[in-house]
Amino acid sequence: MDSIFLILMGFFIVSANIIGFISYKKKKNLYFAAFTILLLAVFFGTIGSLLALFIIRDAFAIFYGMQLGYFLIMNSMIVFIIAISVTLVKKYSGRKM
Repeated sequence: MDSIFLILMGFFIVSANIIGFISYKKKKNLYFAAFTILLLAVFFGTIGSLLALFIIRDAFAIFYGMQLGYFLIMNSMIVFIIAISVTLVKKYSGRKM
């Protein structure tokens, strides 16, 4: 049973990153990609909680969705820090990229 949730967690994280990458390619803005992943953290955390509640049928299964949302929020913060560092490098390098 645990392996299903680990696979599901990996699937949600990878799909959030792919959707964030697609939004970056569309808008050419890393901040928008980080915000997209942040919104997907809430959405996928809710979906994960509901799936865990239906599969396990226990009230404590909601913590699985909270853990999934936490991982995706940390992922969004990493993308946001990368966006800040890219902005600083562009600003202080003197060249346009």
